[in-house]
Amino acid sequence: MIGLGGTLATLPNFIAYFVFGAALVALFLVIYTSLTTHRELALIRAGNTAAAVVLSGALLGFVIPLASVIAHSATIVDVVVWGIIALVVQMVGFLTARMVLPHLPQAIAAGNLADAIFLAGLSLALGILDAACMSG
Repeated sequence: MIGLGGTLATLPNFIAYFVFGAALVALFLVIYTSLTTHRELALIRAGNTAAAVVLSGALLGFVIPLASVIAHSATIVDVVVWGIIALVVQMVGFLTARMVLPHLPQAIAAGNLADAIFLAGLSLALGILDAACMSG
């Protein structure tokens, strides 16, 4: 039982980081789905694979740097600050993709997987790059 007590000693930190991480993920989802003109959740409920690919890619593109900062941060403040930076990077990436491919919302709503895969890949690439830059 002594080993279990030592293991559980970090449980309060886990809970704090998890709660703040989950709150940032929820904030990201609210902002991201508000920024897009297509309604991802309604499209996903209707079976639109393209919408699911795009939202999954965006979510992973945000969570990858968030997980990196949680693993390497000293404080919750670090998580919040860098989490917001990761959120901004994803939003700028989406807006840039919209400028380059203005038809994206209609393509996603129509279920176009080519556009969805491109946008999801862009989101993941930005997330990986973001995570690497945060640790530097």
